[in-house]
Amino acid sequence: MSGLTVPTELQEKSKAGRGQATTPRKRVFLILSECALILVLLSVWVFSGEVRESTSLLVLFFYSFPSEFLVGLVPHEPVLIYYGTYHTAWVVALVSVVSTVMAEGLNYSLFGLFYGMPAFRAALDKKVVKRISDLFSRMPFTAILFAGFTPVPFFPVRFLVVLTEYPVWKYLLGVLLSRAPRFYLLALVGAFFEVPKLLLAAIFLAMLVLVNLPAMSKILNGSQAQADPAPQPEESEVSGKVSGEVA
Repeated sequence: MSGLTVPTELQEKSKAGRGQATTPRKRVFLILSECALILVLLSVWVFSGEVRESTSLLVLFFYSFPSEFLVGLVPHEPVLIYYGTYHTAWVVALVSVVSTVMAEGLNYSLFGLFYGMPAFRAALDKKVVKRISDLFSRMPFTAILFAGFTPVPFFPVRFLVVLTEYPVWKYLLGVLLSRAPRFYLLALVGAFFEVPKLLLAAIFLAMLVLVNLPAMSKILNGSQAQADPAPQPEESEVSGKVSGEVA
């Protein structure tokens, strides 16, 4: 029973602590700064054909930041396979995992800043969130290793480590131990198999759509709801109801 109550107690203690440590104005500034950094790196990659077609390890290093940011703005796997055809697999894995660990540290910091916001605190009060946090707290390091190595979505772990106050150094260690072999295997695919660039591009676009489809659907549904407001009852129907009530 004690294992189920630890996350909730940690959450309650951290609410006051984090709220006092960072003022709202400073929190907003830090959040915007971190997001701006990611957007700059992503914009350079998107709008520069020379950068996208580059095989420089420096480009791979910086690419890991937007690809591992929050839910993963762009896919990582096709790029690792692509670089595996030009560089030794362990070098690709090393460069990628170092930048990925740094990106996950940025994620932890960003979610920590969100932690003190009212909307984030309201999310903690939901029973589903508390239940998932309790399950995660039973074997957090194992969950990090499993999600980091397998193809399952990793972004829920980024939320859970902050919600449960999991130590950042243990989280980053789990990322290192799970992502390094995963990146190495992906680079080996590019080294041993001549994967056509057209196929990699198709995989890239497919993964990009799958990752961003939920967000796109919410935006489209929201805009459609605003464009098509709920139908108002006709005047004859209203007058009929009123006359009926009076009678």
